[in-house]
Amino acid sequence: MTESELNEIERRINNSTKGNWIPMIEGITHDSGSDFIMTNVDNSDDFKNPERGQDIELNGGTKDDIVFIANAKQDIQKLIAEIRKLKNKTE
Repeated sequence: MTESELNEIERRINNSTKGNWIPMIEGITHDSGSDFIMTNVDNSDDFKNPERGQDIELNGGTKDDIVFIANAKQDIQKLIAEIRKLKNKTE
């Protein structure tokens, strides 16, 4: 993977809604309402945070899809950092 490709992925992450994304699944993180992704929070207990971002609501998909999408933001940031670290070791 080229540095240009990594930069493009990183640009898309940086342009997305800021902060961590947390999957909110009815029956697990809250008792009523729909499943959604809460943004710009530290954890699922941060729902009253006035700095919280807009929720991301999905139409369709499974609960596992919501968990995957919410965690992808943080996971991809970690993967980019690890790729760059490994590339620097081999250069």
